[in-house]
Amino acid sequence: MNDDFGAFVATSGSRLLRFAVLITGQRADAEDLLQEVLEQAYPRWHVVRQRQPEAYLRRAMTNRLVSRWRSPWNRRRVAGLPDAIPQQDEMTRVDDRELLLTALRELPPRMRAVVVVRYWLGFSEAEAAAELECSVGSVKSQASRGLHRLRVRLEAAGVPPLDLDLAEENHA
Repeated sequence: MNDDFGAFVATSGSRLLRFAVLITGQRADAEDLLQEVLEQAYPRWHVVRQRQPEAYLRRAMTNRLVSRWRSPWNRRRVAGLPDAIPQQDEMTRVDDRELLLTALRELPPRMRAVVVVRYWLGFSEAEAAAELECSVGSVKSQASRGLHRLRVRLEAAGVPPLDLDLAEENHA
């Protein structure tokens, strides 16, 4: 069992960590979250490995994050963007990515998870619903609201509009 679990972590760990970074917004928090769900999965690995283990662990991370966010003891405030964003040239597109990640962190955890699963991982609405164990309607509404919030926040920061409508059409 140890070798099997270790092999899974070696092959899937980096993808799971990237997902965790996107839903938490910070690498340190992502590492902690991933570690927690891996620790919980390890004793039940014989059952977890029979399912789709990556999907199972992504769901576990999303659920854990939502639970933390709801808990009054663990709420964290996300620092806002500065009032004035200096003009950027094409050489500073990395700043746009950082602004996007900051705006993503401002979304509620469930909405953030829908946006990440739907657009970063490229899941269809039905696949995202199955992944997050919710209805397709919930995925549609959370994705729509999330994209709207991201667009408004990024446009206010001077970032060119996101072209995510293409992703919506591709997975509809």
